[in-house]
Amino acid sequence: MVFDESERVAGLIGAQEKAVELFAEIEKRGLVAPGRGEREVSDAIRDLANDLFGTTKHWHKRIIRSGPNTLLPYRDNPPDRVIGEDDVAFADFGPIFEEYEADFGRTYVFGDDPDKRRLLADLPRVFDVGRAAFRADENITGAQLYAEVERLAAEAGWDIGIWHAGHLVGEFPHETNDGEKAQSYITPENTTTLRRTDRSGRPCHWILELHFVDREKGFGGFYEQLLDLA
Repeated sequence: MVFDESERVAGLIGAQEKAVELFAEIEKRGLVAPGRGEREVSDAIRDLANDLFGTTKHWHKRIIRSGPNTLLPYRDNPPDRVIGEDDVAFADFGPIFEEYEADFGRTYVFGDDPDKRRLLADLPRVFDVGRAAFRADENITGAQLYAEVERLAAEAGWDIGIWHAGHLVGEFPHETNDGEKAQSYITPENTTTLRRTDRSGRPCHWILELHFVDREKGFGGFYEQLLDLA
């Protein structure tokens, strides 16, 4: 079978562009806000994606986390919580646009807590430095990029809140991320180069996913988007 990689790249970039537009509208409408429940916000974003793009499918569960819930990894399912006046909250959504997956996450801070504000600034900064490390080394492995992200997080005073720093992305259903399969993730166990082909012989494309936490102070933040494509 002949694959049109340029079409595939355009599809993934286009999906992310729609996710960027969706999240800009989320902020414009103030959907993530104190006094609103996490589930209520999640449903409002789901409905907005449908209204804007006709999106009815998401390739992973929709996540809105706030306060102490921001410490928890993806697989946890904490009870619904109302966002507080001085909270940190984050959104992690995987909408599917025209059968291509987006995976996009952003953090929101309410109030003037300096540490939460610092986290809000550190997440995109570390993302950019991590992406620069990826671009600078053609043979970088998942383990090496994870180590760089871990170093950058520690340097800024944060711990990594999950066992990986990103994963494969593609068409829906995407290249299987079957649980602990290291080669599908940016993780210490993945000693393969990230610039490789998948089982179908197509170039791998990656999401860089940052979940930074301060367990002592009881909050965390989240930031993710495409790593290898603009």
